[in-house]
Amino acid sequence: MRDIDDYKNKKVLVLGLAKSGLNAARLLHKLGALVTVNDAKDFHDNPDAQSLVADGIRVISGGHPVELLDEHFELMVKNPGIPYTNPMVVRAQELKIPIITEPELAYEISEAQWVGVTGTNGKTTTTTLIGLLLNEGGVEAHVGGNIGIPISQVAQKAPATSKIVAELSSFQLLGATKLHPHVAVLTNIYEAHLDYHGSREAYVAAKMRITQNQTADDYFIMNWDLPEMHELAKKSKATIVPFSRKQAEGARASLIDGYLSFDGHKIMPAADLQIPGDHNVENALAAIAVAKLYDVADDAIVRVLSTFSGVKHRIQYVRTLNGRRFYNDSKATNVEAASVAITAFAAPEVLIAGGLDRKLPMDDLVPLMAKHVKALVTYGETAELMVQAAKDAGITAIKRVENLNEAVPAAYALSAQGDVVLLSPAAASWDQFNTFEERGDLFIADVAKLAAEEEK
Repeated sequence: MRDIDDYKNKKVLVLGLAKSGLNAARLLHKLGALVTVNDAKDFHDNPDAQSLVADGIRVISGGHPVELLDEHFELMVKNPGIPYTNPMVVRAQELKIPIITEPELAYEISEAQWVGVTGTNGKTTTTTLIGLLLNEGGVEAHVGGNIGIPISQVAQKAPATSKIVAELSSFQLLGATKLHPHVAVLTNIYEAHLDYHGSREAYVAAKMRITQNQTADDYFIMNWDLPEMHELAKKSKATIVPFSRKQAEGARASLIDGYLSFDGHKIMPAADLQIPGDHNVENALAAIAVAKLYDVADDAIVRVLSTFSGVKHRIQYVRTLNGRRFYNDSKATNVEAASVAITAFAAPEVLIAGGLDRKLPMDDLVPLMAKHVKALVTYGETAELMVQAAKDAGITAIKRVENLNEAVPAAYALSAQGDVVLLSPAAASWDQFNTFEERGDLFIADVAKLAAEEEK
């Protein structure tokens, strides 16, 4: 950790707790800042706030009083999940208070070189693979960020000789000003989080902040199968390293004759990947590109990619019960992510979907459901949209339930031996859960409960 004086005696407001706010507050306190934390959750039901107070940090909870900003703060560190339309954030902008997010703070104190990963889908898998490949290849790597490990924790521990592999969401990147990864990865861009960003253009601009400080000495790894990337590449000063599953011209990491390859050299058959789906071929290619930039040997790449079975909540294999394979894809919080999962299997699928209604259409799911899904179980705010999509796809086996607990046995009842039972909600979790992780964990528990009942 770099010893910096930038925050000593500086009045900083940390807006919103959760993991990022909690760790940002503690780091700022360690750096000598005059920290005030403001969190909407009531103090008596807020263990994080209570722990900060015990550490001597000022906490104001139970709401977001705009008048708090009259105290002349010099900086706001905003929880990424709090939108810029929040009255506290709007007022801070009016007062010209700089607003950053936790990764920016982490970068400032980091001694290690950064690899930053962003994109609509595939971020977590790609980030995980990069960390595994680098470590297997003898390059010490520490993984964190939007993947669930606060990046400020990682940055304090990672030595200068190591690399930090950071998953960065568009929400986090909006608060990045100095952040400068030596290697940046953009897995893909589809339509997502428009309720937060306001427009697709604003969403894309947020993603592109990952390369805003890069120079010709840095690398920007991009998905060359998407035409939009060719135009976006012109906005980066970094050396572009394209990857392609479809053998796009100019790609360095690519699929050649069924082999994962780099600069024309075949490394391993894509069929040897343990994680299903074309999207995971793309994730593997992006990770290989990073690994090769750091001179990781082929045998290390083969060892990782031939044994890696996926990350939790992203097309995660749960178990097989009476010939039905159960997969947890709770991280599919949008239509694009669910589309990836639905097309990943050759077997007939019983799909469990539904969640927060962001007023986005489900039309793109219809042809995929028509081809891959034999039955639908749905719940949550988007249930009616999902029912209509299933009907438009010609699916007649449709079951609407109240919650995920009811969905699992209902899906099992509609399945047969050889089927896949897939939780891929195509919607955020916040109508019934705090996080997609909570939703996925409940699914895993419900499957275990179902198995116990079947085995009686």
